[in-house]
Amino acid sequence: MKAMPFRRVPVPIVLILCIMATALAGCLVRSRAITGRLGLVRPKLLVADIPTLVGIVSKQYNAVRDFSATVDMVPALGSAEKSKITEYKDIRGYILFRKPADIRIIGLYPVVRNKAFDMVADGARFELYVPAKNLFITGTNAIHQPSANKIENLRAQHFLDALLVRPINLGTDKLLLENFTDEANAFYILETVHQLGDGQLELSRSIWFNRVNLEIARQLIFDASGNILTDARYAQWREWDNVPFPKHIEINRPHDEYAVVIDVVKMDINKGLPDDKFVLKQPEGTTLKIVGQPAQPPAKGSTL
Repeated sequence: MKAMPFRRVPVPIVLILCIMATALAGCLVRSRAITGRLGLVRPKLLVADIPTLVGIVSKQYNAVRDFSATVDMVPALGSAEKSKITEYKDIRGYILFRKPADIRIIGLYPVVRNKAFDMVADGARFELYVPAKNLFITGTNAIHQPSANKIENLRAQHFLDALLVRPINLGTDKLLLENFTDEANAFYILETVHQLGDGQLELSRSIWFNRVNLEIARQLIFDASGNILTDARYAQWREWDNVPFPKHIEINRPHDEYAVVIDVVKMDINKGLPDDKFVLKQPEGTTLKIVGQPAQPPAKGSTL
């Protein structure tokens, strides 16, 4: 079979084809900088592994022995699932914490600064005083049957679980790491998984780290069925008494249908707090409500 003769393409035609290819590529290919949510060019992202992220959580938690914080709070009732959320006016509040699990939260009404609520918990039990209802509620921290009265679902312990990200137990927890980085986000997500006796796996927590600075940005706490118990988001980290702590915290409890946004105004960390700061007595003449039992009539001088 006779080979076809090679045709030499004139040089000017080759140049034209090259120019057309370059122009075509310029039309089809576009380069742009990846930006964050604020529209600014994203800084260089940090790289970390599981041991590094576990260490960040432990270091942050261990740095705080106690704190006393003045905060502004915006409470809300309702849930996204029911498509109804009602926000209330800003409340000035005080949050006291002492390890291992003592916490007290006091809320004051706007302007007049009268006490809106006062609640305390020690890891097992809680007390809640609501002056406007002349009501004193007490019970265990666990909620076995949510109350239709949303105020009875409030627990100081829920705030504590969100305010401080507890260390990871490497003896019982299995860890998975996800790199969730796209055009608008840059997070490491550390999933904490429990292995049950029958070999089943149960997701217990999800901790998000901002890849720009490896600060904790979010924590999700799940129940045994995988439903979200607590969704806490952290922003504006700064140092208070040389200890880093977020200035802005958003806490959402979808199952209990309440949420609160907390902005720290002032904070003292590791200055020490006495026992009496975590004692809440039932005021005289108030109605006692033990969760799970009928309300009891006011008793003069009754205390807990």
